[in-house]
Amino acid sequence: MRPTFSFANNYTKITTLDMHTGGEPLRIILEGFPAFENKSVLEIRNELREKYDYLRKAIMWEPRGHADMYGLLKVPPQRPDSDFGVIFMHNAGYSTMCGHGTIAIAKAAVELNWVKSTPPLTTIRIDAPCGQLTAFVKHNDQGIESISFENVPSFFVDTFAIELPAIGLVEYDLAYGGAFYAYLNIDQLGLICQPENYGEIIRLGRLIKKQIMDSNEKITHPFEQDLSFLYGTIFIDQANEASNHSRNVCVFADGEVDRCATGSGVSGRAAIHYAKKELAAKQTINIESIIGTTLAVSVQREVEYGAFNAVIPLVSGNAYFTGYQEFWIDPNDPLKDGFFIR
Repeated sequence: MRPTFSFANNYTKITTLDMHTGGEPLRIILEGFPAFENKSVLEIRNELREKYDYLRKAIMWEPRGHADMYGLLKVPPQRPDSDFGVIFMHNAGYSTMCGHGTIAIAKAAVELNWVKSTPPLTTIRIDAPCGQLTAFVKHNDQGIESISFENVPSFFVDTFAIELPAIGLVEYDLAYGGAFYAYLNIDQLGLICQPENYGEIIRLGRLIKKQIMDSNEKITHPFEQDLSFLYGTIFIDQANEASNHSRNVCVFADGEVDRCATGSGVSGRAAIHYAKKELAAKQTINIESIIGTTLAVSVQREVEYGAFNAVIPLVSGNAYFTGYQEFWIDPNDPLKDGFFIR
């Protein structure tokens, strides 16, 4: 029996469903945020940023979250054929695309009956800040077997170089997979993508992102100015397991490290490899994360996207439930808005 807490009557209460995809957390907000009607996903995101950002900080940051927490707010659909919309959030603000979040919310939508389940395959259309995503939930006799999603058009921009202090000139590929990333082979830095290098990976990821943002004018989305920024740095290494293609470690937001292989990140990887003729259409590759979990990605088809020859990637994985929580915000708590220490 759930106890009654009369002292909490004047608290702000936020309920969440917690999940993870490949080890990367996702906190889905169920109640406690404002309701939004008749607005686009980008309009909702801007309103959250301008008026309600204290709520994001309260559940992403300590003491309720941590520096690597990730969140999602389900909102009304923007398009007539979409099932719902999503706003992605993290330690520094709001992101344009999130693959692990898309996989998790698709599973939650089926398990919680937010959409009509149609085994053996349920199709869900989701409005995200980067555009409409199409997710596919595959069922078997034991339940949900896997989740895939078709990402927005993803494209390779070009290869560039920057000078890093004490390291020298390093090359990176700039690509878009729902967000812009700089992709570097980590052997240029004398490191490997392993947990013991976590701190140095964060330091270099933040440094590289800042230098590129200060110097590269090519980070321009074909249609949305709100998407024209560098979201993160992705380091590439050899896979630990011979059956996998490679290893991917993404540093994004304010030094946040993705525990999974990064759905938008592997979408950009697919665009790069396809443009360089290193990946054939419909060929699937498995990419490891820093902890060894994997996401699969393939190129489904080519599309024209503004001035770019883009591709539609298909990303596959699975997500798991970890809990249901009700968070309280005491108006008299001096730390009510949260904090984080990197």
